[in-house]
Amino acid sequence: MKIPKNESSVHKMKKSNYLFVRILWIILGCLFVFIGTVGIFVPGLPTTIFLIIAAACFIRSSEKLYKWLINNKYFGKYIRDYREGKGMPKRGKITAVTAMIIFISLATVPFSPISVGPILIKIIIILTGVIGFWYIVFRVPTLKINLND
Repeated sequence: MKIPKNESSVHKMKKSNYLFVRILWIILGCLFVFIGTVGIFVPGLPTTIFLIIAAACFIRSSEKLYKWLINNKYFGKYIRDYREGKGMPKRGKITAVTAMIIFISLATVPFSPISVGPILIKIIIILTGVIGFWYIVFRVPTLKINLND
């Protein structure tokens, strides 16, 4: 996908004029990509929101990294749809919320094979799960799919 040249496009680069600031944005973007990648494997840790934040960092620092992220074959489409205000498909929302409920439950139920030990960690997992659930259900628009295309 090419980044549109349209001035009102959400994909228009907003690079900082200062090299030091751009380097900080790149470091933050890479950190968020790393956390988002870890979120693929760690129950209760969201993935997509960290990748969306990474895209926001890269759009302020590096066109090459931004294009790499939004053109990624696994999650680029979801980031583009979110940045363009299209939202998330209903099926994706249901899958995300279901997976969150399953993995948060497995991480916090005492007799689960992957249960975490300290109660404070369980509380943090539950709270981040509730925030993630709320965000996906109430803040992310549901993508309207046109079946005539």
